[in-house]
Amino acid sequence: MLAILEQILSYLVEHPKEMQITQFAGQKTVIFELRCNKKDIGKIIGKNGKTVNSIRAILSSLAAHDGQRAVFEVVE
Repeated sequence: MLAILEQILSYLVEHPKEMQITQFAGQKTVIFELRCNKKDIGKIIGKNGKTVNSIRAILSSLAAHDGQRAVFEVVE
């Protein structure tokens, strides 16, 4: 899941080298925290949150396949 998330986000941001994704794994939940350049946060969130919600939907479906739950957060 992490590799897919990194690939999706690298196409969205202008500064992919400044992007840092931290993964916290529990028994039933996987949490992804994204830290990136402040200029890229708006691109990741998208208009009315549509882009970030789409990313969350992709992660949720991938996690459900493994019997888990995925949480994606953008941290400033």
